[in-house]
Amino acid sequence: MTRIVVDNVTKRFGRVTALRRVSLDVREGELFAILGPSGCGKTTLLRVIAGFEVPEEGRVMFDDEDVTFKRPDERGAVMVFQNWALWPHMTVYDNVAYGLKVRRLPKNEIDRRVKMVLELVGLKGLENRYPHQLSGGQQQRVALARALVVEPRVLLLDEPLTNLDARLRLRLRGEIRKIQRELGITTIYVTHDQEEALALADRVAVMWNGKVVEMGTPDEIYHRPKHLFTAFFIGKTSVAEAKVIDADGNYVLLRIGDVVIRALNHGVSVDDGSAVVVFKAENARLKPMWRDCAKLVGRVLVTMYLGASLEIRLVPHGYNRDLSFYIPIEEEIPRPGEEVEIYLPVSSVHAYPVEGLELVKEILGE
Repeated sequence: MTRIVVDNVTKRFGRVTALRRVSLDVREGELFAILGPSGCGKTTLLRVIAGFEVPEEGRVMFDDEDVTFKRPDERGAVMVFQNWALWPHMTVYDNVAYGLKVRRLPKNEIDRRVKMVLELVGLKGLENRYPHQLSGGQQQRVALARALVVEPRVLLLDEPLTNLDARLRLRLRGEIRKIQRELGITTIYVTHDQEEALALADRVAVMWNGKVVEMGTPDEIYHRPKHLFTAFFIGKTSVAEAKVIDADGNYVLLRIGDVVIRALNHGVSVDDGSAVVVFKAENARLKPMWRDCAKLVGRVLVTMYLGASLEIRLVPHGYNRDLSFYIPIEEEIPRPGEEVEIYLPVSSVHAYPVEGLELVKEILGE
């Protein structure tokens, strides 16, 4: 198993800086997710680790070996691309065996490895089919098998499930996790899908604008975000501006319009005067269910049925715009124009310094 260290890596394409002094430490045998919106630099980072891009600054280490300037085939990493890149004129067997043939392994060793990995990914019996004769999920497994058969030190996955339908993505991400655990191979998984990252990864790095803004376990990233972008990006969220009434080390008392709420404090002080509040809106309820609650009172602007939940757009009293909250469908459905109370656990309400408001507006395109 291999440890991967990315040390202060910067990568530029002309005038565009894609990576800005990025550092990561991926543990041996870990499934590590890099999560962020399109254009944040996550695929560029993966390509630097793979050896397809050379950084202007910084270095990449595999264990104690500096691989920054080594070719992809010299560093023992393999990459599964978003479009899978299968050879259309080759059978499943030949696609998977290709890397072994390039390495000029004996025919019996190639046959042994190909059969073993095809059984591992659930493709036994499909050796003689061509890619166009396979479903999207089967093609994805061929790409994964082709990567695994060469027994790499590091497995790199660049949004491998993006081209699949939702039901198939759910099934295959579980299979990827199972295979990774069985092999114990150090794996980096790039995705823009937060649910995918939280479900699969041992740890997650959240990227924005070419930087890693935060790293942690899925539980830490979701429940205890240190950075405003992480709080905003992970989960279904709503963001509001607030006035600071009182603050201590752990909590802050805020006014949103005419409504006073309590929130977790992430660097807000009374001297700031204002703050940005991020609500984990999917944890909302119409009745208090926790000992330590934050309560918003306002008028329902619109409701939308989402199947398992109901989206309520609420205008808090004295506030100038609506906020979205999501309640279980089994609760009573309020009508537009009705006055309601929305409750959240204080652990789902996060307050940050007001300078972060510009970041939120940039993300939202406002």
